[in-house]
Amino acid sequence: MSSLLESSISCRLPRVSIIGAGRVGSTLAQRIAEKNLADVVLLDIVEGIPQGLALDLLEARGLELHNRQIIGTNNYADTAGSQIVVITAGLPRKPGMSRDDLLKTNAKIVVEAAKSAIAYSPSAIFIVVTNPLDVMTYLAWEATGLPRNRIMGMAGVLDSARFETFIALELGVLPADVKAMVLGSHGDLMLPLSRHATVNGIPITELLDTDTIERLVERTRNGGAEIVELMQTGGAFFAPASATSVMVESILLNQSRLLPVATYLQGEYGLKDVVIGVPCRLGFGGIESVLELNLSESEKAALQISAQSVQKNIERAKEILAATSSV
Repeated sequence: MSSLLESSISCRLPRVSIIGAGRVGSTLAQRIAEKNLADVVLLDIVEGIPQGLALDLLEARGLELHNRQIIGTNNYADTAGSQIVVITAGLPRKPGMSRDDLLKTNAKIVVEAAKSAIAYSPSAIFIVVTNPLDVMTYLAWEATGLPRNRIMGMAGVLDSARFETFIALELGVLPADVKAMVLGSHGDLMLPLSRHATVNGIPITELLDTDTIERLVERTRNGGAEIVELMQTGGAFFAPASATSVMVESILLNQSRLLPVATYLQGEYGLKDVVIGVPCRLGFGGIESVLELNLSESEKAALQISAQSVQKNIERAKEILAATSSV
């Protein structure tokens, strides 16, 4: 390798590669570049799409006042040396579909993407966005053989933002003043922690009645489906991209933010060999620690049910992959 090329690579760091140039992936590329966090590689299997999107984003650099490099490619070799790899590739939901309906198709896509990306960026931290999120994160962890601190799923940040939004809309307050956290799977069995939700430190239990809080909890659980039903031709992408960029930012800038992240559990919350959303500190090394909250008995039971559902789908996914590989 020439010194000029080495210098060029050095100047491009840090680098984030996004596998999948759909709406989530391309919007995330925009978020990362415009926050001036890293150079971006946008990869997709469809020729021309990532290249066109990258050129479009490059042409906006002078207007957005950043100078990050953005590359569009169909070749995993161009992702080499990435600090972070984000997997968004996979089919989106359609009206009437659950996240679990995507299991068969997306399992193969995510496993192949994870194996291809880790071959060129063996030191990278992986963030999985593809649905069903918890299962896909488990499969990517298994496919890459990474330690759990270097692979995680984006779900809780998005679900928490939705819960905060619905609380803010209900109360007519600034969304930035609302703090909430959602644990569990990224699906109908997620666990919004209403007793921990606050508005400028005031618990929402003092501001809203029980029926209203339960209505907001249910809306949060169905937040993605609500958008799919409205759009008919696709799902959410602005908020998922923003949620992922928050995770990327916390890692690259070593912010050590406490965020709900889908991670592989090794006994925390009484759960083992499952990926599910729990509070984690995110810093330069990925997941720095897992925080075990003092949950109520009903919250513990709900988290167990959520985890059991994920474990069942993990087994289904493994059976599907095994059957596919034997054909």
